[in-house]
Amino acid sequence: MATNQGLIFCFEGLDASGKQTQVQKIFNRLKEEGHDVIRISFPHYESEGSALVKMYLDGKIGQDPEKINPYAVSTFYANDRFISFEKEYRKFYENGGIILCDRYTTSNMLFQASKITDLKEKDVYLDWLWDLEFNKFKLPVPDKVLFLDVPPEVSIKLMENRPNKYSGNKKKDIHESNKKFLKSAYDNAMYIVNKYDWHKVRCVKNDILRSIEDIHNDIYGLIKKSIKENDFGNY
Repeated sequence: MATNQGLIFCFEGLDASGKQTQVQKIFNRLKEEGHDVIRISFPHYESEGSALVKMYLDGKIGQDPEKINPYAVSTFYANDRFISFEKEYRKFYENGGIILCDRYTTSNMLFQASKITDLKEKDVYLDWLWDLEFNKFKLPVPDKVLFLDVPPEVSIKLMENRPNKYSGNKKKDIHESNKKFLKSAYDNAMYIVNKYDWHKVRCVKNDILRSIEDIHNDIYGLIKKSIKENDFGNY
């Protein structure tokens, strides 16, 4: 390996697309194989750095996410990641560890860019965001982004009885409760997947959700290949 840098595998998708489940399964499997691996989730709700994110998702800045400035909101999430990474994860990464992310910088691309319909303006925003998070904040660029492709109509149904991730109650945040916004985010995701060469993991076949194990095996194959290519051993 040319550097001591680790690897970052990012799991993206709409809410209730199975990211947390798949991150956990990959984590368990890599651990069993002897890899130095951790799993993290953003926003980091236990951290004080997520305070502005919570205000936003709680609707304290506005109830309609599509009307709230994507540049401003992006800084809320970026600051949360920067604080968490510097305090908790950078040393592990720089020592060659493997990080599995349930959401990362890529979530701003997915959700905040969906607020911008004009493609030229969208690309201006995406260039700004790339510079902010990767150049200015010096967060590592993910080595592979896996987009768990669950259409919004399926995601919305799966979310119905799922508790709010940080409050624990049934009240949905302003993203989860806005079906129009989730559909816009999915349409935007198709653009982002192609623009940045993310790997789309199909989670629905013939309108039926594929099994957790089948999806896991697809993801594991991609991650195994990437680890081999980067000479991380144990394979």
